[in-house]
Amino acid sequence: MFVYVAFLIYPFCRGVWISLHDWNLLAVTFNPDAKTFIGLDNYLRLFWGTEMTWRAWARPVLQGLCVLAALFCVWRYRTGELRWSTLWQCLMALLLLMFFFGWAPGEGGRWFDRRFWPTVGNTVFFVAMVVPAITLISLLLATALNRETRGAAFLRTLFFLSQVLSVTVVTLIWQMMFSARQGLLANVVREFGGVPLSWLAEPGFAMAAIVIATVWWSIGIAMVLFLAGLQDIPQEMQEAAKLDRANSVQAFWYIILPNLKRTITLVVILQIILHFQVFGQAHLMTQGGPNDQTQVLVRYIYQTAFRDSDLGIASAMAVFLFVIMSVFSAVQFMVSREDEQ
Repeated sequence: MFVYVAFLIYPFCRGVWISLHDWNLLAVTFNPDAKTFIGLDNYLRLFWGTEMTWRAWARPVLQGLCVLAALFCVWRYRTGELRWSTLWQCLMALLLLMFFFGWAPGEGGRWFDRRFWPTVGNTVFFVAMVVPAITLISLLLATALNRETRGAAFLRTLFFLSQVLSVTVVTLIWQMMFSARQGLLANVVREFGGVPLSWLAEPGFAMAAIVIATVWWSIGIAMVLFLAGLQDIPQEMQEAAKLDRANSVQAFWYIILPNLKRTITLVVILQIILHFQVFGQAHLMTQGGPNDQTQVLVRYIYQTAFRDSDLGIASAMAVFLFVIMSVFSAVQFMVSREDEQ
């Protein structure tokens, strides 16, 4: 209990307290009285601007994700997987998010912090690309390798090996892969008479490069979770499908997927929480560039705190990230509770 309070509760409460101050890291280091209590001004600086107006689709990407999430909840309710009370809670939360995302500076206005919302957008886009790719690829790999053979065991080990590498090693590998001079992709393009592309320096391809590297790095643990879920499916069900002459696609769709609902939900929620905290790939591969196209939230928090010494605003952003993580953790809890009932 002491360790929990000392290393989790106290740092969180301290971070919230710092977010309510004008807290220059260097000034407070030499003079503890240099901080000034400013209440919610740091949050106002992040979430507000001048000439603010509400529009239905001010942020189409974020609001579109809310609509998709609402449709998914309604679908689960219609299939009997969600109770009405849970559906109502989810829809109310999503409606509040839709309303919040509708506020934006009008004509002649601007955000107080012009980099914050584009950075949040980059992070959401990254998560929206990475999570479905990891889930789908790891599910297909787990299904294909769910066999008691030496070859399958070797391939399972091979696909999991990337998971044990540090982010530094992963980024070095993919920096070499994407190098326009000596990278593998560049050499293949040259062999076919093309002009190699500098992936990490092109605004339209830099984020794609980070997504590819992250998917390659992260499929191992998701594959293991799916393998564990597959082994819990009764063998009798699969044998019955064979007797009914169900092909591989039909067995996958009608037997494997329904029995992996909880595992899929677990993998998706864990991957969302994990990849909202992306830092190393963007920091080491592109340094947030070009032109902030790959700037992500945790890296922006790091820069604001330790490069700009503005610990107050950095703590406010960290609290915002904590709220996002809490929302997805609450969703996972509600879905698990529904499954148990």
